[in-house]
Amino acid sequence: MKTFKSILDILGSGKFWSEFLLMTVAMFISAAAVYYFLVPSKLIVGSISGLSIVLSELFQKAGIHLGLSSIVFIINAILLVLAYLLIDKEFGIKTVYTALVLGPMIKLWELILPNSKLIEPGQTSIMQDPWFDLLCFVLILSAAQAILFRINASTGGLDILAKIFNKYCKFDIGASVTVAGALICTTAFAINPFRLVIIGLIGTWINGICVDYFTATINRRKRVCIISEEHERIRKFIIEKLCRGCSLYPLKGGYSMEDKLEIQALLTKHEFADLMKYISDNNIVAFITAGNVSEVYGLWRASKKIEKK
Repeated sequence: MKTFKSILDILGSGKFWSEFLLMTVAMFISAAAVYYFLVPSKLIVGSISGLSIVLSELFQKAGIHLGLSSIVFIINAILLVLAYLLIDKEFGIKTVYTALVLGPMIKLWELILPNSKLIEPGQTSIMQDPWFDLLCFVLILSAAQAILFRINASTGGLDILAKIFNKYCKFDIGASVTVAGALICTTAFAINPFRLVIIGLIGTWINGICVDYFTATINRRKRVCIISEEHERIRKFIIEKLCRGCSLYPLKGGYSMEDKLEIQALLTKHEFADLMKYISDNNIVAFITAGNVSEVYGLWRASKKIEKK
């Protein structure tokens, strides 16, 4: 009963449904990457989709006709139990949707625009080169993965395994994707020549790097340090207009030996631009440094923000 109530609480939250559209778009993009770049080239990049391609080929050789979308659906359904039990309920519930929708979305792309129409006669893939197919697939999928990981979701399959490595082995999410993907990639020896398997392994490694890059880019914040005689005006703007918190640090100037006050704040890119515009428009004399921060934990929230009094 308690588990059922917790599931209802998650489904009843506005945050969940606000992220539902984002999950749908990310999965639609992921399905396109699989269908148009992975399936025609038969590249087995470390993913459940890649494993499904291997199984589909083996089933066909055995005379069993089971479509790719059906295999993806079945494998993801099994892995959802691991997501719910080993990670957390929110991640599990979101991944129920994203994992189960991947197969149908691949089928939808097949109905909208069959990949055979994009492949030139005599060619075996859309980009006509396995390396270009690999790069297109990895870049598109990595961006979708980073978006989903940020909202505590995933594309299912491999990402569930990667999230388990991330949680229990304390790997970075990119390294987790690489390790889990490499294990799956080796199954490609059953249907592909050695060269294509090596390409798949390299693609898996690039996938991990790209996931880390996109994750850092999405999560990037500006750590701003400001020294100014008009620190109170700047502090009020940050608190009242940007609705962000800030910290005040007393310091002594090394040249003038005067007592000063430094303001530090974590802002988004747009908030930092608003702050700089405010300082410029009001002719405030200030010494400002800013650096990128890729990960923020604790009380700082991505959504707005602190409540106005």
